[in-house]
Amino acid sequence: MLARRIIPCLDVSNGRVVKGVHFESLRDAGDPVEQATRYDAEGADELVFLDISASHEDRKTTLAMVERVAESIFIPFTVGGGIRSVEDAGLALRAGADKVAVNTAAVKDPGLVRRLSDSFGTQCVVAAVDVRRAARGWQVYVTGGRALTDLDALEWLERLASLGAGEILLTSMDRDGTQRGYDLELLRAAAATVAIPVIASGGAGNLPHLAEALEAGAHGVLAASIFHFQGSTLPEARAFLRARGYPVRP
Repeated sequence: MLARRIIPCLDVSNGRVVKGVHFESLRDAGDPVEQATRYDAEGADELVFLDISASHEDRKTTLAMVERVAESIFIPFTVGGGIRSVEDAGLALRAGADKVAVNTAAVKDPGLVRRLSDSFGTQCVVAAVDVRRAARGWQVYVTGGRALTDLDALEWLERLASLGAGEILLTSMDRDGTQRGYDLELLRAAAATVAIPVIASGGAGNLPHLAEALEAGAHGVLAASIFHFQGSTLPEARAFLRARGYPVRP
């Protein structure tokens, strides 16, 4: 069985790590390089860096910051926000990223996912999907959660997988920052829809929440609040999951 991953997330805006609730009311959570270094030292399986205002501000990823973070860590590193072309992805990879995440740009141009996969391999392409509950199912949002699309979330996940995405980073906007736990119904539905790994995002508030997401079918758990603000450490999270029988790295 593939090892399950524990993945801290750095949402970066104006050069600082931030964390909000429902993508709003952002709270400062420190310097990106300092946080990345700490997570690397604590043994994170991977790190995700999201330039959360790049799409809204219609600009490219802050590559200088990506380079600084990449130079400070030795774990796999995903970069998203402002990746709109194969060229943008190549620049992020050359700056030190191991994977690139696309969200808004993929909705505007689904063929971008195929071009990225063809250029760099499926293992390099993360499809980030932000969703809210609707009257039936879930709907996809873009531009940092500011704009509603007409896409059904599960249908979009299926299409992303067919286009060559290597994994899905699935964020419940309803749960984001609430620390009330992941949307388990969403995770179960997503895991049943696609064969590629699904990374749970949005809602982690304690260690049992991580286990619940894995039980629901997630291949990895992305978290911010519980790690940024010292609610739990990564060694504690690994020990908790291992004691409950989940295959995690020693």
